[in-house]
Formats: sequence, structure tokens, C-alpha cells
Amino acid sequence: MEMKKLVIEVPSEIKYIKDISSKILKLLATYGIDDDTLFDIKLCAEEALRNAIEHGNGCDKKRSVKVSLWVDDGKVNIEVEDKGSGYNPELLPDPTDNGNLMKNSGRGVYLIKKLMDEVKFNKAGNTITMMKRIG
Repeated sequence: MEMKKLVIEVPSEIKYIKDISSKILKLLATYGIDDDTLFDIKLCAEEALRNAIEHGNGCDKKRSVKVSLWVDDGKVNIEVEDKGSGYNPELLPDPTDNGNLMKNSGRGVYLIKKLMDEVKFNKAGNTITMMKRIG
């Protein structure tokens, strides 16, 4: 099966998340992926996008977020890059610690790591690459 690729760049506005999410699902529709796996991919893509827009770019509409998706060798790969200064993902507080359980945020990267098969951050900490096996 040929490799399909999708690259989208949008301003840092929350309103673009659903649009990108539906474009991702549309591209993946041709692969016969089960609903649970599709849900995981959608949730992780939306979570990474929200983090890039809110935390990476500080909702600055002049800064863009770039999403790349490619399917290759039975794997869905999604990369989300913001224009922020980045962060060290190792320094994120553990959302399962008692003191963090009731917080309204801080579960995104944790969820992504739980639901995707592989998660990597670039050295600067402003790009996340996620992989999910589908075949």
C-alpha cells in the first residue's frame, strides 16, 4: 500500500483542532482501522495539538502549529510542531500522584504515552512524534 501523507499548518487557535482531527480521520478511513484505535489516535492528535497551541505557542495567532501525518509499514505517525521555546517532558508532574489527581490539566502527555505505541520529543521540546501500530 502506498504511503499517504498529510501536512497541515494552522495559526495557534483552538478552533482548528476539530478540523485537523477530521482530516486525519478521513485519511485513515481507507485503512480499515478499528474504532478503538481510531479513537486513541484522534484523542492523542487533539491533545498534542491543544498542547502546542496553548502551551507551546501561548495561543499566539501569529505563531503556527504544523501537523504531519504519515502511514507507513502498518504504523500511523503523527508529528506536531509548535514555534515555542519547548520544554523538557521529563519534568512534567505525574498526573497520577495524589496531589495532581484533581487538577484540571496535566494529563495530555501522560495519556499520549499510554495510548500510543511510541512517543518521542525533539531535543528542543517543541515537537512531539507519536506512532500507533495499525497492522
